[in-house]
Amino acid sequence: MKSIIVPTDFSQQSEYALKVATTLAKKHKAEIILLHMLELNQALISGAEGFYPEQSVFLIKMAEKRLTDMMGKPYLKGIDVVPIVKHFKVFSEVNEVAKKHNADLVVMGSHGADGFKEMFVGSNAEKVVRNSDIPVLIIKKDIPNFKVKDFVFGCDFKDGSLLAFRKAKDFADLLGAKLDLVYINTQGDDFMATGDAYDRISKFLQKAGVGQEVEIYNDYSVERGILNYSERVSADLIGIPTHGRKGLSHFLVGSIGEDIANHSKLPVVTFKMG
Repeated sequence: MKSIIVPTDFSQQSEYALKVATTLAKKHKAEIILLHMLELNQALISGAEGFYPEQSVFLIKMAEKRLTDMMGKPYLKGIDVVPIVKHFKVFSEVNEVAKKHNADLVVMGSHGADGFKEMFVGSNAEKVVRNSDIPVLIIKKDIPNFKVKDFVFGCDFKDGSLLAFRKAKDFADLLGAKLDLVYINTQGDDFMATGDAYDRISKFLQKAGVGQEVEIYNDYSVERGILNYSERVSADLIGIPTHGRKGLSHFLVGSIGEDIANHSKLPVVTFKMG
């Protein structure tokens, strides 16, 4: 891991994310890209409709000052921090910044069960995830010493999830964590007999080229299953695959992925599928 992006709106949740990123940066000798996205409209920048460029310059300078103040936090001592201010909240720019700086991870904050607020209001967090080619780690609370021993990764064990699975395995290895694989078996049309489920899992792992135990966990929904299983095994981190710009994976139909990110008390990391 060489570079970590931390989007910030200067909220407490953003600082929680920055602290986690700092722990990872110190361990892996990585730099931190501290990214702030302003909400400037074209009128404000162009001077049209009664606005003047001087006002936009003032807001940009203010943001730069707040970034500079944030970079002065004692826990960032010894870490290379690169401040970046973008004029708009265009979430594809997070991925562009990641490509430019060869970033390996995005770490961002959220308010958890109350939904994403501040910078990440509503679907904005999902937009960050959908536009990101690299893993996105979502932090809910202050974690003074971020350390992962048990990393639960929920998977449908279909071919489309192979790339996300490999990314999750690499991430677990990077963290020195146990990769705890789980398949959530639900009632209804998606229900699978145990034998059929293990047959699918076996073929998937063979294609992935790994030998790995997998837990089949029965529950009323995928979301509840992942959260309940993670609580049962005292997990430190939950991983979920996403389809990126195409929306959430078939396994994570509708808002399941967002619900897990919102309702989980644990950090959640997303991995883009193919």
